[in-house]
Amino acid sequence: MCIKSMFDFILAILLILVLFPLMLFCIIFSLLSSNSLGIFTQKRIGEHGKPFTIYKLQTMQEGKVTKIGKYLRKYKIDELPQLFNILKGDMSFVGPRPDVPGYYDQLEGEDRKVLTLKARTY
Repeated sequence: MCIKSMFDFILAILLILVLFPLMLFCIIFSLLSSNSLGIFTQKRIGEHGKPFTIYKLQTMQEGKVTKIGKYLRKYKIDELPQLFNILKGDMSFVGPRPDVPGYYDQLEGEDRKVLTLKARTY
């Protein structure tokens, strides 16, 4: 494991421990405001073009951002569950933003170099 990966792993654990009460509180509010499970998952393209599931707080209901969702998005609180993506090794604190399937994974030649990097959190 390289130093960057160890740093990501240790920092993610520390942040999860410190921010878990806030995350749990926000999941409950997200659950109530969006009538969903509170967690949004989506397929993204990661390192070497490998797809992975990204985790976020649910901020939308029926195609519209909820009142609580606006606040969660404004302060990037909806991104907190991505700390678990870092623990799994799917993402990093530093790197390109993970893209949805259909763009990065379709690149060819020199353009594919972006796929050698681990996706980052926001």
